[in-house]
Amino acid sequence: MINNNGSLREKSIIFIGFMGVGKTTVGELVAKKLYRSFIDIDKEIEKEFNMPIPQIFNTIGEKAFREKEKSIINDFCKQKLKIISVGGGAFLQKEIREICLSNCIVFFLDISWESWKERLNIIIDSRPVLQGLTLEEIEELFYKRKNIYSLHHSKFTTDNFAIEETADYIVESLKTAWDIYEPFSN
Repeated sequence: MINNNGSLREKSIIFIGFMGVGKTTVGELVAKKLYRSFIDIDKEIEKEFNMPIPQIFNTIGEKAFREKEKSIINDFCKQKLKIISVGGGAFLQKEIREICLSNCIVFFLDISWESWKERLNIIIDSRPVLQGLTLEEIEELFYKRKNIYSLHHSKFTTDNFAIEETADYIVESLKTAWDIYEPFSN
């Protein structure tokens, strides 16, 4: 699914996964370790609209948010040497999946429902998609999205791993893949 335009080592890396899994935190660490620029798509959207995500959802609506999200992801996916964190709902859009999978290396940060549920009280206020949902509805959303995230190039389950361990594993696995698939391009 990765196209052959450019070196594997230069491809941008995308982190996908359910909201609150740690895409931004892990992404920032991986970017530091690989000396790359880090892009948080949600932060870029907030800059564009000059307001936080919950306010964007309330005043402009989810449809406008998703259109802007698609446009920004499309722009960054075509750039090299970036580490990009996309929002938990971004990958639901087929166009975004196709752009990410064909231009970048997509890492799925997975987490079990039991581990994720422990984070709910920390993240619920900043996630408009969760507002007004029961725990059962949130669990249904969690598993529905997990199916979408199954389209990726690599997966790491974050349960029982510290952020630093997760980032180190990803960096080492990338370096190994680069050495295997492009041994003479140093």
